[in-house]
Amino acid sequence: MGGVGTQRSRSEHAARAEEFAAFVAGAAGRLLHVATLLTAETRARNPYAHALLTAALAHAYAVRDRGRDEDPYALTRDDLALRFARTAWRHRAGHGGILAVLTPRERLVLVLRLYEGVPEEQTAALLGLPEARIRAVYARAVARLREDRRADGPRAGHRDGDGRAAA
Repeated sequence: MGGVGTQRSRSEHAARAEEFAAFVAGAAGRLLHVATLLTAETRARNPYAHALLTAALAHAYAVRDRGRDEDPYALTRDDLALRFARTAWRHRAGHGGILAVLTPRERLVLVLRLYEGVPEEQTAALLGLPEARIRAVYARAVARLREDRRADGPRAGHRDGDGRAAA
């Protein structure tokens, strides 16, 4: 026999499930892009990124009822980053993505700092590294991308305002 408390519990659960579904609908695209950058895959072919995101979303859904009022995006992003860090050896070689020239740690720090805008101290705390190490990894990643860009030369078809090939 279901009482009023049971009905309220079911309706609260349904409301929280709908709330999470709305979060996923709004944030899944950006989170998939983060995962794709981390795994150095292409948008067209990113099975590792999909697997990482699915696991991170499942974790966020499972812990959402623990009474903490955490931001579901930050919770999912942080879990995604930690899952990637634990499995980075699988993603050592890039799969054609724009960040494929970087090591997994460089990709992780660069994506968190530059793409996601996570402050240095938060990135260091999340990854369990000193802030100085985060700065060094970030600087090395940026330098490697610049070096790789120079080695490739100007992109074909990319023109500046005067119609000349941009450097």
